[in-house]
Amino acid sequence: MGQLFITVLITAIVVTILIVPLTKKIPKGELTGKQFSILLTSVFLGSLILTFLTVYISKVDLHWTVFLYVAPVAALVGALFAAGAEQKLKSVLTLISILALAYLLAAPIFNAEQKYQSSEMEEQVEIQPFDETKTPASVPPKFAKNKMRKAFGQVPNTSYYELGHLQIQKVNGEFVYIAPVEFSGLFKWFNGKTTPGYFIMSATDSSDNPKFMAHEMAYIPSAYFNKNLERHIRLQYPTLIFYGDVQLEIDDEGVPYYIRTYGDFISARNGFDVKGIVKVDAKTGQSEKIALADVPEFIDGAISPEAVSLQNSYYGNYVHGFWNSVFGKKDVKIPSDEGTEANVSPVFMEDGEMYYFTDFSSPKEGVDSMLGYSLTHARTGKATYYTGNLEESYMDSQGALEIIEKKFIEKEWEGEMPILYNFYGEASWLSAVLDSNGFLQNYFIVSAANPEISAYAFTPNEALKLYKAALSRGGSTVDGSSSAEEAQLTAKVLRVYKERVGDFTIVSLLTDTGQNFIVSSEAVPLAIYLEQGDEVTMTYYATGEQFQPIKQLTIRGVQKCRAVAGILNAFVCA
Repeated sequence: MGQLFITVLITAIVVTILIVPLTKKIPKGELTGKQFSILLTSVFLGSLILTFLTVYISKVDLHWTVFLYVAPVAALVGALFAAGAEQKLKSVLTLISILALAYLLAAPIFNAEQKYQSSEMEEQVEIQPFDETKTPASVPPKFAKNKMRKAFGQVPNTSYYELGHLQIQKVNGEFVYIAPVEFSGLFKWFNGKTTPGYFIMSATDSSDNPKFMAHEMAYIPSAYFNKNLERHIRLQYPTLIFYGDVQLEIDDEGVPYYIRTYGDFISARNGFDVKGIVKVDAKTGQSEKIALADVPEFIDGAISPEAVSLQNSYYGNYVHGFWNSVFGKKDVKIPSDEGTEANVSPVFMEDGEMYYFTDFSSPKEGVDSMLGYSLTHARTGKATYYTGNLEESYMDSQGALEIIEKKFIEKEWEGEMPILYNFYGEASWLSAVLDSNGFLQNYFIVSAANPEISAYAFTPNEALKLYKAALSRGGSTVDGSSSAEEAQLTAKVLRVYKERVGDFTIVSLLTDTGQNFIVSSEAVPLAIYLEQGDEVTMTYYATGEQFQPIKQLTIRGVQKCRAVAGILNAFVCA
């Protein structure tokens, strides 16, 4: 609060100097000492109170550039009240402040190149292969929020509260959704003062039930007056530039904190460049300003999704400056608006870190091909742009959602949270499918390069098995990653497991070498005859996975069979 009062005091002094005729000379004569004192005191106190109330009510920052909106008016009023040399001086100040304000308003035209440079990304072709034994965070947020609302009876004094903003996070190594309990109105806050806690639910298991965690919180977005979280942060840090909403983060002990991203303007009062976060204890209100490099490990989303979405727009639009983004649009890429949070989708990759996913498409209307996609690290802000296979044309996320809508047009189901994966060497969209009530019905996978190839099932793993069969039927090569080396093996089969998936059978086998393998009967029809005790000779892809895919297979006593199998390459999502 000390910094706020100092800033407000300086503002009031500057405004008073600009407005009050310090020489006491006015167009109609000269002020008496008493008149001058009354005018000076009135303007100073009025400026002081008005500035404080403006900050308190609007929560606007007191960065020095905000005064450029006030300076022309204050200087003009001062010029009208003053006389002689002071009037001339304040008239010049009025002109200078008007020019400064004009620059402020025109900044978006001139700083486009700086915005692009601040958002420039490293470019690669495809994401790294992902270990298929890990479970993707595939539960859609809309479905998770519906389940939390159904479980709201766990909250004490339920009528006081409502469910707050849902977001994904990693807690104790598990991917979960968290959502705070918020007040449902002013009178509920007046009676309750604090909220009792938050909900937590698995982001990988759709059958998991939400659990209410009791942790008292006083400084929250739905509180009022000084307990309102955004106002509390603004009063502590009046000059900081914030971008994006506050976000709830839970440490590994379950203690709730709120964070908000701060940064600098690119130039004037335009653009945003992330510098760090402000962390607030939700119970005590104790706050801390933390640079981006020093963000605690338990905080996954240090950079707000709104800030990432803004950076994506800079990178996609301003590659050749402002005017090109309006007229020629050469090399312009438009970020998708299909993300689950501020047009981006939080996902967890193989390294266990959270990233924001966005796909980019052409600005030309009627074109649904994807030009590339980006991943932005949610803690550091480091971003990578993936071009995909330039020899193929990839469908964008909007196109994938349209295919799902047409597939289930009679049931009126729709897709949510489309994420691009690399399944079996094929760029593919995975999306959850929800009914009109927001309940999860299945998972849909469709090839980004060949939209006619698709599959769906109740779980992602079942959908993957069906999708693999669909790829084979569609003529695609299910050969996985080119980095997988081929290996030869002759061994005895100790165990065989056969699972019917659609029209085909997936055969899993354990050999006396201790290795597991997998093959589909669609590509190797005679694999259905494989039995315990058989001797087999095979060529397989040495991927290091728990079940390694077989390329060629010979069963002793049965004719030689050939198969093309694959590796699951993917990344984890929110």
